[in-house]
Amino acid sequence: MHVKVLDERVVSRAKARGLDALVYAPHFTRLPDIRARAARFSDDDLLVVPAREVFTGPWYDRRHLLAIGLSDPVPDFITFRGALSAFDRQDAAVLVPHPEMLNVSCSRADVAADSDAFDAVETYNAKCLPHQNRRARAVARETGHPGFGSSYAHLRRTVGEAWTTFEESIDSEADLVAALRSDAPRQVVHRRGAGHRLRCLAEFAHLGYENSWGKLDRLFLSGTEPTHPSHIAYDGRFDDVTAY
Repeated sequence: MHVKVLDERVVSRAKARGLDALVYAPHFTRLPDIRARAARFSDDDLLVVPAREVFTGPWYDRRHLLAIGLSDPVPDFITFRGALSAFDRQDAAVLVPHPEMLNVSCSRADVAADSDAFDAVETYNAKCLPHQNRRARAVARETGHPGFGSSYAHLRRTVGEAWTTFEESIDSEADLVAALRSDAPRQVVHRRGAGHRLRCLAEFAHLGYENSWGKLDRLFLSGTEPTHPSHIAYDGRFDDVTAY
């Protein structure tokens, strides 16, 4: 339900793990580019669904939102309310990834306050530690939202460590959006054993890179992010909800 990496090796691993679909939502990548890459790696055996994990709010109050079924690009670094409004206008499925994880997530109070805006809450994330996943399950349970699970793979070997099984067939992006928005029955599944824990710990350790050199590179070396609302691609459409 959520991977950050996509290439021939990822597709091969997904098929070997018995997956029928991947939701591809890389950081700081514009929707047209995500759609093009998803289409390139989709075939009769594996559906790749394009999506955006949008970073909302200023750096000190960051909340991530996963939107599936977007028809128009939505940038990062806009207000939480501005992102929800943009998703609602497009009838996208809106999911809460890794709730209450560090300082980059929706809290229980956030989910409860805008309950109708969300279609599902992540209850198992391979990048999270066990106590974080327990908190996530509590958020879903206490706010009355169905769950979903994902590898959240930033590393290729994590693909297929966690997934979501639906009772109905998911053959297209529209099918997945409909299943999520209708609370279709599903089961959250993940692998077990020492190998699974090691791969999950490697994913968690990757946070160190993301929050050190990766962040330094984005802030000081890369210039304006392609998904920053001031980027020329958005033509000023989000100026009224820009967080910074």
